[in-house]
Amino acid sequence: MVLPDEIIQLGRERIKPFACEGFVAYGGSFKEHIMIIGEAPGENEAIQGLPFIGRAGKVLDAMLEDIGVARQDVYITSAVKSRPFQWKEKKLQRAWVCKKYNRPPTREEVLAHAPVLDYELDRVQPRLIITLGKVGWNRVSGSTAMMSKIHGKLYTGPILRMNGNEELEHSQKSYRVFPLYHPASLLYKPSLKEEMKKDLTTLKVLLLEMLS
Repeated sequence: MVLPDEIIQLGRERIKPFACEGFVAYGGSFKEHIMIIGEAPGENEAIQGLPFIGRAGKVLDAMLEDIGVARQDVYITSAVKSRPFQWKEKKLQRAWVCKKYNRPPTREEVLAHAPVLDYELDRVQPRLIITLGKVGWNRVSGSTAMMSKIHGKLYTGPILRMNGNEELEHSQKSYRVFPLYHPASLLYKPSLKEEMKKDLTTLKVLLLEMLS
């Protein structure tokens, strides 16, 4: 699938008021109708236009290998498709340098790209949605529950879609959503690796049942 130019342009226009840059369309395919929804691109992703190509991307590749799924067979996208950034000063080699740093997307930025994700959902028709991190989970479920409470537990029910009033409302269609910790969280908190290992075991069984 290729995102039409008008959808890409819509996303670029809607994100203009915010401190975001680049536009990462998607990665992989919808061969198995598995959709992975992350938070937002980082610096490398925004430059190269591809999702999950940095350190977190290597963790994601290992996760996919554990569940027996190839990256090219799943559809990888994010709640916000442009890189949210903030300017910060940092001391480097005795000199203060002001540069852009990644930051979590705001609710307004998530709403800005809601129509793009809705378009992808309609085209991919996912049999399973895997969310990575709290932003992706919140975007589809509306739940603000902590990841420690909901990770690794399959949710089946409606998800949020944007209506004509620029508001998110629950869909009539039911989806299956499996929330996971974001791959980057394992880099900053290695203690989560055991939890992730258990979640991936559960997910692998679910996928075997779904794809058999």
